[in-house]
Amino acid sequence: MADRSVLVTGSTGGLGAAVTTAFVEAGWRVVATQRQQPTPVAPPGADAPVRLVADLTDPQDAARATQVAAGDPAAPLRAVVNLVGGYASGGLVHETPVEEFDRMLALNLRPTHLVTRAALPHLIDAGGGAVVCVAARAALAPFPGVAGYVTAKAAVLAFASAVATEYKAVGVRCNTVLPSVIDTPTNRAAMPGADHSRWVAPTEIASVIRFLASDDSAPTSGAAVPVYGRA
Repeated sequence: MADRSVLVTGSTGGLGAAVTTAFVEAGWRVVATQRQQPTPVAPPGADAPVRLVADLTDPQDAARATQVAAGDPAAPLRAVVNLVGGYASGGLVHETPVEEFDRMLALNLRPTHLVTRAALPHLIDAGGGAVVCVAARAALAPFPGVAGYVTAKAAVLAFASAVATEYKAVGVRCNTVLPSVIDTPTNRAAMPGADHSRWVAPTEIASVIRFLASDDSAPTSGAAVPVYGRA
């Protein structure tokens, strides 16, 4: 049986499936959240993730998800992986409605804050653990037309740094990965003419996230880890 649990948010996204699989294969008890109930593809087994439908922009749902993740005394919650987020392009700053700017903050920053906030007491009670957040290369190297997205991902990076600083004394680490373009079917459809071989595969990012959640990365906190592939 697994002796530790991880909460993976956004588990059905382009990156979420790979991250969920990586932790299951490593022997963790995985609680995986998603916005909608999918059609089951196979009966759950002992090593299958615990699936939970939740709207993580809602404080009550975020708290409920962390309660489920921390609900097995034999496998205390030791890691949180914040994958919920989204991307939108638009015009330049003066052309973008404030509602779209706010939407990017609500989609990328709010779930990360709410889930981390709810999980921290459980991580402390377990004797420490890890939080892994997902920002973006654009947070450090912006490009035109995505000010809301860039700002939201930069805010995730700043939030993770604050968590790392505030909780290092109690053994809770917080690190961030910064992908470039992830090689997903959605991104391939949106950019069919791009050199997809230069993009980073979800499984490659998942391996880095699993490492940052594990005891093998115990000395590391407050890091912003580039996972750019060859882009």
